[in-house]
Amino acid sequence: MIRVRFAPSPTGHLHIGGARTALFNYLFARNNNGKFILRIEDTDRTRSTDEYIEAIIEGMKWLKLEWDEGPFRQTDRFDVYKSYVEKLVKEGKAYHCCCSPEELEQRRKEAMAQGKPQKYDGRCRNKEGVEGARGQGAVRFKMPQEGQTIVDDMMRGKVVFENDQLDDLIIMRSDGTPTYNFTVVVDDVDMKITHVIRGDDHLNNTPKQIHIYKALGYEIPLFAHLPMILGADKTRLSKRHGATSVMAYKEMGYLPDALVNYLVRLGWSYGDQEVFTREELIRHFSFENVGKSSAVFNPEKLIWLNSQYIIKSNPEELAEMVMPFLENAGIIQKGQGIDKQWLSKAIKTLQERAKTMVELATSLRYYIAEDIEYNEKAKAKFLNEKSLPYLKELKESIESLSDFSAHGLENIFKAIVEKHGIKLGALAQPVRVAITGGTESPGIFEVLEVLGKEKTIKRLEKAIKAI
Repeated sequence: MIRVRFAPSPTGHLHIGGARTALFNYLFARNNNGKFILRIEDTDRTRSTDEYIEAIIEGMKWLKLEWDEGPFRQTDRFDVYKSYVEKLVKEGKAYHCCCSPEELEQRRKEAMAQGKPQKYDGRCRNKEGVEGARGQGAVRFKMPQEGQTIVDDMMRGKVVFENDQLDDLIIMRSDGTPTYNFTVVVDDVDMKITHVIRGDDHLNNTPKQIHIYKALGYEIPLFAHLPMILGADKTRLSKRHGATSVMAYKEMGYLPDALVNYLVRLGWSYGDQEVFTREELIRHFSFENVGKSSAVFNPEKLIWLNSQYIIKSNPEELAEMVMPFLENAGIIQKGQGIDKQWLSKAIKTLQERAKTMVELATSLRYYIAEDIEYNEKAKAKFLNEKSLPYLKELKESIESLSDFSAHGLENIFKAIVEKHGIKLGALAQPVRVAITGGTESPGIFEVLEVLGKEKTIKRLEKAIKAI
């Protein structure tokens, strides 16, 4: 069975690059009826926090990247790592190193000055009894010193590394904490990982990890190193390109399915199709269609995709999702009840115009609020002596209207327009300003129908009074 993992370090929130890596692992597992495992690599105690762990899990849940096993935490497995280290030392495949940090730094500077590789010089490699010379000391893994290591990568093909460039890396620090390259291998072995799918910034770690697999006597998994995501200026994606945390996109009003769709298209394609359902992504995903060059992050493309998802969403679902955005905008009070059926009708008139949930919430303001403020330019242009008689006549007609529907309202508008020999805009635009405060809205008949008779009359009265 195919088994893959997403293994973030909780030193920050879940960002775009990590989310895409998680997504590719998830889709590959689902496409192959495999297992997707979540592992938290929190051995860096100085930078890892429980807050970041919770934030990563929250981001995964919001994107609906359900894992099958985990989340496992490396800090819960220190005894396991220690037993593997002891096994390697006993078999002569690892050794205790008593070199102090100051000595290592001095030798690094000397090597740099002489133009030599800045790696450990191996002086403790064949010493007997160095353990205890300065306490327990660190434990280093014996790397091969000649020949080549070939990484057969699903993305890049064969990548060759010269073994004489590999360092005798520390696998356990002098304080007893294991290091990244070692814990990764032990975890992948114990969790029976068959494919390691990760960013290509990990490629240089792979030959080191391969030798640890071999030393432990375990089968080496298949590797796929994904190209990095770049900003528009072709440099590595960073905050200045808009690459913020996944949950920040939620706060900005993006839908999780839209962000997933966008992330998968950062490096993967299926013909010319742009918009995919989750089921289509799972069905079609394969590494044959993952690009070998870096993808460029395009915020405009993301916002376009988000608008497509809003358009295609069920208004009832949007009514549920928009509630926190209405609260954040101060349009409703926290916990305030609102008729979801009515809200769905209002949303239906607006969803083709909204690019984000923030925009959708903002545009709902004139429907929900008891009162509205006028745009000053719109007020000056449309709420004046010229439009006053039309607004008065419309108000009176609506007061006696029994069929308060878009169709019934359209008939009233037509009657007033024909009576005065004016264009529809001469009535519709002043009404739009009176009702919404601005000059842009969905069809005015639909807006009035959703707003309701009572609110419509109140706002027409306010406009008449303002003139």
